[in-house]
Amino acid sequence: MITIRAYTQQDAAAAMDIWNEVVREGVAFPQVEELAPDEAHGFFASQSYTAVAWDSDTAEVVGLYILHPNNVGRCGHICNTSYAVRSDRRGQHIGEQLVKHSLAMGARLGFRILQFNAVVAANVHALHLYERLGFTRLGRIPRGFLMRDGHYEDIILLYIQL
Repeated sequence: MITIRAYTQQDAAAAMDIWNEVVREGVAFPQVEELAPDEAHGFFASQSYTAVAWDSDTAEVVGLYILHPNNVGRCGHICNTSYAVRSDRRGQHIGEQLVKHSLAMGARLGFRILQFNAVVAANVHALHLYERLGFTRLGRIPRGFLMRDGHYEDIILLYIQL
């Protein structure tokens, strides 16, 4: 059974492994450098909120999200999130649980809008999920994401009111 719960320092290694797997794949996160073990906890703890998807049957972290302001000051009411699910657990609706949880948590933390700045257009499963959950497309930036193999993909901007 999957539950979404707050990140703790004991989750750092598993969360780092999942995060770095997505970074290495080079098709979703803008980061190029992987998190190092000595910086992982600080990174996850510095977010407004970090959650993990916990599989109680296997006692493993199988996914996570980070939530933080998308901007500052007069735009500080807009948050942004990033989601990662372990590759061997994708397709099991864990990402959907993470997104739904982040929407509720964003509102609970006082954010009014969640905005995605750069969903890779080739990530059709994520785009379908976001739109099914009520996100609105703001537009497309041609060739806005450098894929690991060196070609550029469009990115889609989306938002939802919390």
